Amino acid sequence: MASHSDTRPRHQQIAADLRAQIMAGILTPGTQLPSTQQLVERYATANATVQRALSILKEEGHLYGRAGKGVYVRDRHVFVVEAEAYFAPSSGGYSYRILDVAEVQAPPDVADALGEERAILRHRLTMHDGDPVELSWSYYPTSIAASSVLAGRGKISGGAPVALAQLGYPQVEFTDRVSTRPPTSDEVEGLALPEGVPVIRQFRVIFSHDKRPVEVSIIIKGGHLYELMYRQIIN
Repeated sequence: MASHSDTRPRHQQIAADLRAQIMAGILTPGTQLPSTQQLVERYATANATVQRALSILKEEGHLYGRAGKGVYVRDRHVFVVEAEAYFAPSSGGYSYRILDVAEVQAPPDVADALGEERAILRHRLTMHDGDPVELSWSYYPTSIAASSVLAGRGKISGGAPVALAQLGYPQVEFTDRVSTRPPTSDEVEGLALPEGVPVIRQFRVIFSHDKRPVEVSIIIKGGHLYELMYRQIIN
């Protein structure tokens, strides 16, 4: 196997090591980090490098400083997002903001999944307790949605699942393809992402009966504080 060295700047390497310890529960909420000098010695680096690493983690929300006392792990666990086809806006502090609704030419991967080139797009921002959680672009086949509430700019009571069920296409299953990548500028701004944070990308296809695709969603979340949780019942 070919060897590969970590060529990232040293402050990013240190931030990654401390971040992993926090997310694994090794450094628990309220824990005071070793002093800057101790971290300098531990990582065999300069004071300024340690300070840059700590600044990254403070911006991400993992750490906070107390003047004259030190740096502590913030009492904030990784935000676990249930990988569900839909969650109600009032559930657990979720709320939505509609950013755009339009009939569009679907991107090639979406058109291939839907089996149609034209689609109704609903673009929205999901928030949790006022903080941005995800950006989503949901596409519905025009053959189903063109004259429905899905094509309107208003919020839909019960969301897309109710609207599709009323059209005769209840959602019965979905598949997710999950990947990570660097964010676009729009994603950095829309999700208020700290510098260097990647995004989690879900490419979700929702099916009705007879494997009829009725929705394709591209869902983008910041990768620094969020995890996806899937449940499966094993018979």
